[in-house]
Amino acid sequence: MTSRGKSRSSRPRRAPPPDALWLVTRALADRKAVDAVVLDLRDLTAATDYFVIASGTSDAHVRGMADHLLTTLAPHGVRPHHVEGLPQGRWVLLDYVDFVVHVFHPELRDFYQLERLWGDATVLVSVPQEDGPKG
Repeated sequence: MTSRGKSRSSRPRRAPPPDALWLVTRALADRKAVDAVVLDLRDLTAATDYFVIASGTSDAHVRGMADHLLTTLAPHGVRPHHVEGLPQGRWVLLDYVDFVVHVFHPELRDFYQLERLWGDATVLVSVPQEDGPKG
């Protein structure tokens, strides 16, 4: 049992392709995610293995990033078990079982402070922000 009272084994298990997290971070970078990080939760909880946390600059930006993630991962057979918050665009949660993507409006990310809550987690990836075309 996890601290949330739900056994992880009760959730459907679909191993993501090895490059699924890479696809997520690339898709977030493509859509100009702000302060995107991947947290390794494997030693901290049985609920999921990784959190991917990113911010958008507006509700439309948050929705756009979440939509882009869904359409980028689907052709690779990676589909979410559960999606929350997409119509509002304030905090979109995409639960892929082995990893959960949180795309926040900046105010909500600051309020909930998931990185602080999971402060013992190892930061695996900090997704670089692209500054635009060079040359």
